[in-house]
Amino acid sequence: MGRDFLFDDCSRAFTCLPIEDPAAPIEALTCNLDSLLATLTYQVCKGSPPGVWVCSTDMLLSMPASAEIDWVGFRGARVIAVPGSISYARKHGVYLANAQGVVQDILYQCPEDQIQQCMGLDGKVPLVCGVVFFSAETAEQLLATHVVPPLDACTYLGLDSGAPPIQLSLFFDILLCMAQGVAEEAFVKGQSPGMGSGDTQNASVIKNARSVLWKALHTVPLTMAYIPGGSYSYMSMSSSDHILHLTAHDGMAHSQSFCKVAHSDVAEPQLLEEGCSVTNSLLEGAVSLGPGSAIQHCCLKGPLQIRSGCLLTGLDVASSEDLKSHVLEDVVVQGHAIKLRNIPCKVFTLSGRHDNWQSPAEENGTYLNMPWEELFRRTGIRNQDLWSSDTLSSRCCLLNARLFPVLHASELLGLGDIMWLLGPPGAGQLQRWRTSWRMSWEELRTCLDQEKELASRKDLFFLQAQSKIRKVLTGHSGCSLLPLIRSAVIEGYQEALLKTLDEVASTASDPGVAARTLACIADVLACMAKGEGGLRSGPAANKAWAPAFQQLEKGNISEGMKELAKERKKWLSRPVLLVRAARHYEGAEQILIRQAVMSSCQFISVQPVELPTVGRWVLVECPARIDLSGGWSDTPPITYEHGGAVVDVAILVDGHRPIGAQARRIAEPELRLVSASGGGLEGEVVVKLVCRHLEDLQDHCQPHAPGALLKAAFICTQIVTLHSQRTLQEQLEECFGGGFELRTWSHLPHGSGLGTSSILAGAVIAALYRVSGHSTSTESLIHAVLHLEQVLTTGGGWQDQVGGLVPGLKIGRSEARLPLKVEVEQIAVPEGFRCILNEHLLLLYTGKMRLARNLLQDVLRNWYARLPAIVQNANALVSNAEECARALQQGNLALLGKCMSNYRLQKKVMAPGCEPLVVQRMMEALQPHVYGQSLAGAGGGGFLCILTKQPRMQEALQRVLAKTEGLGNFSIHTVEVDAAGFQMQLLEEDLSSVEQ
Repeated sequence: MGRDFLFDDCSRAFTCLPIEDPAAPIEALTCNLDSLLATLTYQVCKGSPPGVWVCSTDMLLSMPASAEIDWVGFRGARVIAVPGSISYARKHGVYLANAQGVVQDILYQCPEDQIQQCMGLDGKVPLVCGVVFFSAETAEQLLATHVVPPLDACTYLGLDSGAPPIQLSLFFDILLCMAQGVAEEAFVKGQSPGMGSGDTQNASVIKNARSVLWKALHTVPLTMAYIPGGSYSYMSMSSSDHILHLTAHDGMAHSQSFCKVAHSDVAEPQLLEEGCSVTNSLLEGAVSLGPGSAIQHCCLKGPLQIRSGCLLTGLDVASSEDLKSHVLEDVVVQGHAIKLRNIPCKVFTLSGRHDNWQSPAEENGTYLNMPWEELFRRTGIRNQDLWSSDTLSSRCCLLNARLFPVLHASELLGLGDIMWLLGPPGAGQLQRWRTSWRMSWEELRTCLDQEKELASRKDLFFLQAQSKIRKVLTGHSGCSLLPLIRSAVIEGYQEALLKTLDEVASTASDPGVAARTLACIADVLACMAKGEGGLRSGPAANKAWAPAFQQLEKGNISEGMKELAKERKKWLSRPVLLVRAARHYEGAEQILIRQAVMSSCQFISVQPVELPTVGRWVLVECPARIDLSGGWSDTPPITYEHGGAVVDVAILVDGHRPIGAQARRIAEPELRLVSASGGGLEGEVVVKLVCRHLEDLQDHCQPHAPGALLKAAFICTQIVTLHSQRTLQEQLEECFGGGFELRTWSHLPHGSGLGTSSILAGAVIAALYRVSGHSTSTESLIHAVLHLEQVLTTGGGWQDQVGGLVPGLKIGRSEARLPLKVEVEQIAVPEGFRCILNEHLLLLYTGKMRLARNLLQDVLRNWYARLPAIVQNANALVSNAEECARALQQGNLALLGKCMSNYRLQKKVMAPGCEPLVVQRMMEALQPHVYGQSLAGAGGGGFLCILTKQPRMQEALQRVLAKTEGLGNFSIHTVEVDAAGFQMQLLEEDLSSVEQ
């Protein structure tokens, strides 16, 4: 049914694929090791009923994306046909069908006058392309014949019963008996056009077999699906044909979607000319590849010059030396894994692209694209070296010529032992060749070790993949490595992959690169757990990992990686340990992210000013902020790997700045900390602490510890040095003559989404700088908050402090680079637009809080995996923020609302599940009355920002929501754009009213 194939050791049998779900897309019926040999697009299979697709794998089928088949009312069998010319059809099969598509006959290599009967309105004839569909009922009818003599001789049952084997044709035996225009007698006797004569089989047995098929199948309807724009070609024994299928050219149907480099790592891709292809290969150095040439399953090192018309497969780095002395053109060079009586060998073959393997040498036969006589004259090879004396001269051809050295009695053989035939021959090469055990291709193909060949190709795939991983990580590429990681684990290459990732992280000069590499290691460990072992997100503070973490905290990435790898070996035995190890690698990743963000400290500058007197308060009050678009793009590492842009507005809530801090010097050498949160929206929580020893500040990096933010602020402003030989009291006495009292408050609920904690951090830092005798700019405060949040280990971005510290409407931006720098541009709006915005913006407190920290691990995991949807969404976040800024500049409320609604959808892509169901119900109820709406904050916090269509709609919306059942407690608050931003002032010493 198939044909021998010289250029690949793949099966040539037919492939049957049952379709249990008619709606399931079937993209590929079968494929060989290199490329899809038969492709049926989803559009073609869409809607097909249950049944079996049958496809010949010795052909290449291409379908247009728009191809569809009407399956309404279908039963029986259906053949797929593509258009072809009459001249092409002279050597192939053609379907003769009526106007309804019912097949009347199958013509094979017939005269043109007969083929013209099949011509359609497009001037083309429907070519037999080897793809057939049998309905489930028809398939059952066909399968029922396999136990009926003599058809049982087509199966192993008949062979095991001792019956002589018979071979039948899918098209001219099974399908032809269903054609309406074929008579029983002509079919059974084999008189129909294109019928095989059966000269090598018992004629009566074949007739009986066809008779059984006729009775079983002749009533089955056979219809044809003609696909305009489709094409196919057979995989012949011709080198030229094979290379043509592997490279892009003008005549190929899928040239526009052709991939020049597939699953390969190429050091100098600019040396690959258009029209060539590289598949599953590693090309190091200068490897030049001309048009119409293909390299597959090779590991080569340049400099190499490969011109047009070449095919190289199965060659390793050692082979590169033998190739360097030749300029290759129109040749096929291949390495093959063979087995000789269980002895594995590597054998190389060399041939010309234009050689006909079956042409007799004495007639038109060639080798290396030239007559045999030329080879004999140039090399000294004789006829008897290639063919035995009992071989008829008419049968002497390239296929059975013993050209290819396999073994030598005393020397190892390599590619050079066949490449010398390209000339000029070196000293002793002819003698070495003659004294080698040589085989013909006809003999070699019976010894091919397919298992070893597959293993070798798989090894090469992951070898070049390791090189690709290095380039992706060190080159800051947006390519996703997750599919490769999953494949490596499934195929058992996880150890090699982990080793490569360890090396990348250890040698990375950029902590951002090392952090992403640690995330990839965590993905490998999670894949090794195979979906078991519990939740991946969780704590990462097991003491066993502490030595590695300590090295990373010191900035010693190389030593830290060694410690991580050393500890990792103890956690590989079962899924639960693997998942816990993955968590700790993500914990290590967070350390490196912090170090990358710490690079922003160089943009913090302070200047000395007069130290306030003891008891004099420094008061800082800040607005809240609403993020109108772009959130998540400000979050490390996204912000410094991709670049970010966020549009924020500083707001008064119900006419007040809800966030503030006040600090003063006190005579006692201690730190008095008072933190109040909640205010009128929820029960107030007040935390009071007194720190007299450095040990009291040790928990500054634990976000949930009482007063952690305030403690971290004292350390970040360098008022206190935590790791010092001096006590806390000594430090305070020597530098400031006493201690400090710091009070903070927020009248917003925790997790509100209005940027509370980051804005509060900015207020605290501003107050502490001033009370300790320093002043600083707003730009410095923005970067100082980034620093503080890394010390605090909350890992926040920069949009909150930009929103609350910079007045009015603004867009913050960061470039995709380290050190991380945030730049802010105030947005100029039309005159009076700020007042209009105040009348249309409202805040709805939903009563539901979703903290951004709870979502951060998943978001960063997806970002580091570079999932295409996440990368695309990051692009959309930035572009939508720029569009939002333009909407504000134009004073366009409708466009602003559209940007807000787009932002809402983008946040849901970034962090699925961040929008509670009850909030969705609120938004559905409000939709007719608003231009746009979005939950505030990257984590889907408690406040919903609403841009109403009509001004001052607070009471109207209150009534709308009151009619909606199941919303629980909610409240609506007015918003006013704060044109002044955060305010700082020195107050008088007597502040009894403030203290209250």
